[in-house]
Amino acid sequence: MTKAPTPFVLWFTGLSGSGKSTLADKTADFLSVKEYDFERLDGDTLRGVFPSTGFSQAERDEHIQRVGFMSGLLEKHGVIVIASFISPYRQSRDFVRKRCRNFIEVYVKASLATCEARDVKGLYKKARAGQIREFTGIDDPYEDPTRPELVIDTDRESVEESMQRIMDSIQKFL
Repeated sequence: MTKAPTPFVLWFTGLSGSGKSTLADKTADFLSVKEYDFERLDGDTLRGVFPSTGFSQAERDEHIQRVGFMSGLLEKHGVIVIASFISPYRQSRDFVRKRCRNFIEVYVKASLATCEARDVKGLYKKARAGQIREFTGIDDPYEDPTRPELVIDTDRESVEESMQRIMDSIQKFL
């Protein structure tokens, strides 16, 4: 590695099944090969560490704000942050944006029908059956970002096309 990158927070947001984790993982793979110092934060992983995190709007907001605060601290100390969270509410994402110097919001956009068809965890099926309550996109809203730095439409773009656009958007920091 010849020069140190400028740290940034790459925040993937979108419905469950939209492709956030796939794209974030591939971005992390790229950074790893280049030997950049980064941290990969994922909603499922952190909920495993903090199992008492609930799904009400207040609990989701609090969770995202904690992760956003942590992301800002990591960035401040020179670490690139790759975060993938449904983060359904604009107010929480705006909180995170304000805590970061170089915040790149990536809206991983996919139709509800596409996300339900991809439902590898069976969560949509459980939500439709009433076994999961307050599920984003079913009985809890997802507020589309109003000014994301990047919109990745996984209904229309291949993973390769999406990754090229992500790489183009972070290149100035590397």
